[in-house]
Amino acid sequence: MSGIIVSVKDLVVRAQFDEDSPNVDELIKVKNDQGTELLVDHLEDNGIVFCLNVRSDLTIQKGMKVDRTNKGIEIPIGEKMVGRVFNALGDPLDGLPALELDSRKDIMKIPARSENFTVSKPEILETGIKVIDFFTPFVKGRKIGIIGGAGVGKTVLTMELINNIAQSGGGLSFFAGIGERIREGHELFQTIKENGLLKNTCMFFAQMNENPVQRSLVGISATASAEYFRDQLNKDILFFADNMYRYVQARNELSTILDQTPNEGGYEPSIFSDVKVLQDRLSSNENGSITSVQTIYVPADDISDPAVQLIQHEMDSIIVLSRKVAEQGIRPAVDLNLTTSSMLTPEVVGERHYVLSVQVQALLQKYESLKGIIAIIGENELSPVDRADYAKAKKLITNFTQNMHVMTKQTGVKGDFFTREETLKSIEEIIV
Repeated sequence: MSGIIVSVKDLVVRAQFDEDSPNVDELIKVKNDQGTELLVDHLEDNGIVFCLNVRSDLTIQKGMKVDRTNKGIEIPIGEKMVGRVFNALGDPLDGLPALELDSRKDIMKIPARSENFTVSKPEILETGIKVIDFFTPFVKGRKIGIIGGAGVGKTVLTMELINNIAQSGGGLSFFAGIGERIREGHELFQTIKENGLLKNTCMFFAQMNENPVQRSLVGISATASAEYFRDQLNKDILFFADNMYRYVQARNELSTILDQTPNEGGYEPSIFSDVKVLQDRLSSNENGSITSVQTIYVPADDISDPAVQLIQHEMDSIIVLSRKVAEQGIRPAVDLNLTTSSMLTPEVVGERHYVLSVQVQALLQKYESLKGIIAIIGENELSPVDRADYAKAKKLITNFTQNMHVMTKQTGVKGDFFTREETLKSIEEIIV
């Protein structure tokens, strides 16, 4: 049965169905020249259906008829997707023809939970970045969060990880660009293309210029595509998302235009379930693994923001980028005292690495406590032991600084790559 549009307000379109109302997350089609598709967000009494104008079509008017499609947002799936760039709806963004694939997947359909999956022995993937390989070892099938405010190097660090891991591992990579700057998305695409990595990478973008509907959907579309390669083709996936906080922002914008009452933290009422469902889909099973790196923007440099804390709790490792560290000219600008990882255990990294990490963290904490004393009385007034530890900590901080391959064009300095063994040796030379 057909329905009729009863109101249009920004991206929210209300339609009425007297019979056979559509389901939540179903697409309904407007009977106009464009055949505009609307996404059902929720249902209310008397057959009223609240829909979202996915493509921001401004030709929709009150009184137009709408028909059910009995399907949700479906993106093409198949090996031909590798090397291509898509939007949240599976349309190509790289100027190449649309994919003619018979198989399509509903992005909202969550795969059945596996009951046969057993956790295998942790497998460490070397990134070549000292500070990450030492403090937050990159373990296959786990999640790493890169947290920081604006302009502290989250995207650059992500690009370096894509460059290093994809080149050394040769695996299949997915990238979801969620609400970030168009310039950054273009630079990332060019960097991946120039380094010959596009042939093993599938990219999804909904940058700042897109409406909040597409920005909230692009991460889900990329995840759904990654699930296909994991479950049907038994691939191990490297999944990069920049920026996961923008997903929360997009959901927040939608909540506002839908006139929903925010939760206590000022965010949309379903923020916890939305983030949790998306993160749970970025997981491993007996068919393959999804190893994810997600950047998390910190609004106003406030790391205690409830949305930041929520996403952070879903991560196995947290890399905190600090503006204070960046101002000292240290790159990557990692706050070594706030960076943590549940993977930094003897069972995962070995006894040698673990013992070194404990010693390094003790030195860095002592360094922080001594800075205040030195500001008052000067370094020469410290005891010989404190002076020696302070000097070691300064050497360690310098040791974790390195040049990035993806910044070679901008800086003219060739990037560095260090194996985990080289990293451990360089630390031993300082603290032993």
